[in-house]
Amino acid sequence: MSQSLVVQEFGIIVAIKDNKPAILNPDFLKYTGIVPSEWELARQPVFSSSVSQVTYTNGVSIIAETNRVIFVESLEDKKAEEISVAAIAERYVKMLPNAEYQGLGVNPRGYKGFESADTDAARRFMSEGMFAPGAWQQVGTTPMRSTINLVYTFERAPLYLTLNEAALRNPDETSTPIVLFSGSYSYEVSGETASEKLTNLLAVMSNWKTDLQEFSDIINDKFLGHQASSRVPDVFTLNNVAAAV
Repeated sequence: MSQSLVVQEFGIIVAIKDNKPAILNPDFLKYTGIVPSEWELARQPVFSSSVSQVTYTNGVSIIAETNRVIFVESLEDKKAEEISVAAIAERYVKMLPNAEYQGLGVNPRGYKGFESADTDAARRFMSEGMFAPGAWQQVGTTPMRSTINLVYTFERAPLYLTLNEAALRNPDETSTPIVLFSGSYSYEVSGETASEKLTNLLAVMSNWKTDLQEFSDIINDKFLGHQASSRVPDVFTLNNVAAAV
């Protein structure tokens, strides 16, 4: 497996007070120009009073809930300049200028893979690489497993980072141990009027490329110990990832 971070998914979450999930439907997205007309649905949309979801064959999903709209893209083999979900999110909020926007989350997710034969590699990366040895690790009948939550402070927004042990399912039904790195840049949206809030939301949303590159650099440089690639690494879809047993 590659020693670099594999960035597999990128999401933008827009917090909206009293959001109406029923607004989200394929016709609204198509005829307003939010998504290209040639995009094809991957499955039947989901509609209810509390949640609506539209998913396309190119890996983009849009989920509307009563307090937020989630735009998420499985990156597969895309480069950063090929990511479309940020532009989709921008067009969406511009179509709803009077909504009461409250915040923005920029959420990259990726993993570090290990040789499939070494099934304990991800656990060792967490327990031995992230912690100093101690008696507290020897409690119980099986090796201790861990989840790590970190917060980094930057001028534009804090970064919340979670590390988890997991496994990647392979086509031959075997699994490859991985460590998942899930990031979230959390932005506040300020302003007295709807127009001011929309302007501020669009301004912080424009940071997404910086956020994605910084996330990749932090993991590659500080956790994996080498310089990051000049582009977002090749990726796998999140559907192939399952929590480790």
